[in-house]
Amino acid sequence: MPAGDIHFILAIDLGTSGPKVGLVSNRGQVIDSEFEPTNLGLLPDGGAEQDPRDWWQAIVKATRRLLTRHPQETAQVSAIACTGQWSGTVAVGRDGQPLMNAITWMDTRGAPYARQLIRGNLSVAGYSPGRLYTWVRLTGGLPLGAGKDPIAHILYIRDKHPEVYQATYKFLEPIDYLGYCLTGQVAASFDTITLHWLTDNRDIQHVSYHQKLLDWAGIARDKLPDLRGPVDVLGEITPQVAGELGLHEGIRVVMAAPDVHSAAVGSGAIQDYQAHIYIGTSSWLVCHMPGKKTDLSCNMASLPAAIPGKYLVIAEQECAGICLTYLRDSIFFANDELSQGQVPANAYAAFDRIVADVPAGSEGVIFTPWLFGERAPVEDHLVRGGFFNQSLKNSRRHLLRAVYEGVAYNSRWLLQNMEKFTGCRLDPIRMVGGGAKSAVWCQIYADVLDRTIVQIKNPIGVNMQGAGLLACLALGYLSVEDIPACVEVASTFQPDGRTRVVHDEHFAEFVRLYHSLKPIYARLNAPKALQ
Repeated sequence: MPAGDIHFILAIDLGTSGPKVGLVSNRGQVIDSEFEPTNLGLLPDGGAEQDPRDWWQAIVKATRRLLTRHPQETAQVSAIACTGQWSGTVAVGRDGQPLMNAITWMDTRGAPYARQLIRGNLSVAGYSPGRLYTWVRLTGGLPLGAGKDPIAHILYIRDKHPEVYQATYKFLEPIDYLGYCLTGQVAASFDTITLHWLTDNRDIQHVSYHQKLLDWAGIARDKLPDLRGPVDVLGEITPQVAGELGLHEGIRVVMAAPDVHSAAVGSGAIQDYQAHIYIGTSSWLVCHMPGKKTDLSCNMASLPAAIPGKYLVIAEQECAGICLTYLRDSIFFANDELSQGQVPANAYAAFDRIVADVPAGSEGVIFTPWLFGERAPVEDHLVRGGFFNQSLKNSRRHLLRAVYEGVAYNSRWLLQNMEKFTGCRLDPIRMVGGGAKSAVWCQIYADVLDRTIVQIKNPIGVNMQGAGLLACLALGYLSVEDIPACVEVASTFQPDGRTRVVHDEHFAEFVRLYHSLKPIYARLNAPKALQ
């Protein structure tokens, strides 16, 4: 790239609550962004669906609003990169149209099919030993019994919607569906395809489908996309898309990566054993690793990363920021006969002010954030959340701080297992995502984890920035070594030793609560026909 040339990447981050669209410079800086909400449908049988057409319309609206403010930069857009929600399934026909709603990462209807796929006459933790060994050897992981992986989604569709299965041209991850919408080209990257558990990941540069795994699943290879690297170019936008978005023709679309992987890049923590925590709807703790490793006892594995040649170890918890959203919308400002349902625009800022005045430990109240089951360090789709040890002296302010602390306790549980997995003390830890905008929450994390927390300057734009940086790698604007300098730090939070005793005590009880209540959750939440 000649010195002085300026280019921009249009980065699309398809979150569960809707897409963010940003302009990222060829130096990796997010200069502006827009958001457009979309709906999530939660069904009584464990379903969690979204309409892919809504995704596209929201992207068009957000993009047009953004580009209207930046006519000069619009003319300099040279690439588009998509990131967003992972472990979802879009069934598309040969005309490129969705044949049904997308099944999202929260959906558990595939659980019976996943359990049938993994079990055998002999069982180790519910798995056939032979299949367990083969899956771990080839992929690094294996399908989970909760049914939230795309392999379980596809088997659910095959059984419950056979007409859709037969008519499906390709089953696509959400961001690969967006790539299809943009270019008319069908492909998945090495990282998006991982949770199908159908690929041989031993050679990180040459990931491919494995016939034995396809045969076990009974999924036809021709219904799955071909594979590319995350910094490969998929193709150019179609003339129709250029017109819809308000862009010029000839813009290239980079494969990019799911939100977990793009956040790892956008956080700047790209060296081996540098960690970041993301707090959005869900949360995860992630660090890069040089090789492939699996630990089934805590549901952790190193999987293909977006940075070429690297693996990524991921520990994900299902519910984080959504716990605050639930508290806001369903308890504090519920739209029912007791309330007008008027949610203040500054509710989260008000929450921070309230929480800052509550002593560490929430006057004894402990919150468990498992509102939609859990993935790691325990895989349990029947576990649920709640407040414990309440008394008459507790008020809403104590419950509110307990939510902040409870999400952090779960992250400490993840950290405990990840440090055992990596053999390294992960310190400092970068904090990104919408929850990282809260200095109060960053300090709570520092205290609960007993680690230095580094708050990224634009934490809510980390996925867009990561996608943009991957496009910069793909087009030769930057090298991997340039990435850390592109990510600005806002603040650094040190642990307050005065809170250590109370957090150590509450964390120990937090873990005991899970183990004590697990059989109760199983009795209450298991499908009645299976009891």
